[in-house]
Amino acid sequence: MAGQRGFFDVDERLAALSRAGDPLQRLASVVDFEQFRADLEAALMRSDRAKGGRPPYDAVVMFKVLVLQTLYTLSDEQTEYQIRDRLSFMRFVGLGLHDPVPDAKTLWLFREQLTGAGAVERLFARFDALLREAGYMAMGGQIVDATVIEARRPRLSGEEKAIVKGGGTPVGWSKAKAAQMDRDGRWTLKRGRKRPPEADERVTTELVIPCFGYKNHIGIDRRHGFIRTYTVTHAATHDGSQLGAVLDPDNTASDVWADTAYRSKENLALLAKRGLVERLQRSKPRGKPMAVNVRRGNATRAKVRVGVEHVFAVQKRRLKLVIRSVGQARAAVRLGLANLVTNMLRLAWFATRPAAA
Repeated sequence: MAGQRGFFDVDERLAALSRAGDPLQRLASVVDFEQFRADLEAALMRSDRAKGGRPPYDAVVMFKVLVLQTLYTLSDEQTEYQIRDRLSFMRFVGLGLHDPVPDAKTLWLFREQLTGAGAVERLFARFDALLREAGYMAMGGQIVDATVIEARRPRLSGEEKAIVKGGGTPVGWSKAKAAQMDRDGRWTLKRGRKRPPEADERVTTELVIPCFGYKNHIGIDRRHGFIRTYTVTHAATHDGSQLGAVLDPDNTASDVWADTAYRSKENLALLAKRGLVERLQRSKPRGKPMAVNVRRGNATRAKVRVGVEHVFAVQKRRLKLVIRSVGQARAAVRLGLANLVTNMLRLAWFATRPAAA
């Protein structure tokens, strides 16, 4: 028979979670979420409550709920359930067992308000400013790249695809159906190569995978690996067309690393105009072998450029990032939050990293 529950049982369980190394507690100790309050409250349309009614949830508490949702790739309903179920989640957002938990509808409305106010970009900029104040300046040059983040695939006929791509609405669609169909995302092809069974065999099989969704274009600083700039487009946008949008003017070095997609006359002229040094990969000449010096140069640049792939690995493997919302505006909020949370995780890693001897 289970013993009677004591007054301090919850505290003891929380202490046990702390001793086990609760990652959320570590994140909360590194990131001062109160620094976001002013931007959050400025984005929320709240009444003065002169007519009474239930008081709204605290803005910082709701923002922490969004951070949790992003960390664990939860739906709104699952976010509500997991906060009710897990003591570590309750402690992170600042709720006790006796406190009401925001429901899925409340979370959706909060995120919609942030979307309408364009607040996520300001929250991202706020955290970047805090990083700089803490000594994490954008240094060593910058690395830019883009990755496709998949969204829910709409099932459309060929005729419907053509109409949607042209910005129209197919005949016969109800308002409910139109609201549930993502008309901003686009299809693209992800190309790769199949690894050979043996290391000494040549790679001959090319993989082409169709994907629907959006692209997360980012720029990181080489020294610390934080995301400093980002922009969101549909998946069919060419990577190189967004170079100007992800260049960081505050980086203390002039070098810019990127893959072959960014090498164009327009981009080379842009870099030269801004006084930046191009470290862009060179593609293999069609029908000709790559020159030895070009291959060596690519290998040297690739050792630096791989840093941005580590960022994408965190988002796709640790955060398991996908787009569950409809439309580019909402997708931009999801990806903006993912970029912000990625930087938070990076800061937590620096905070727990052993100091150099």
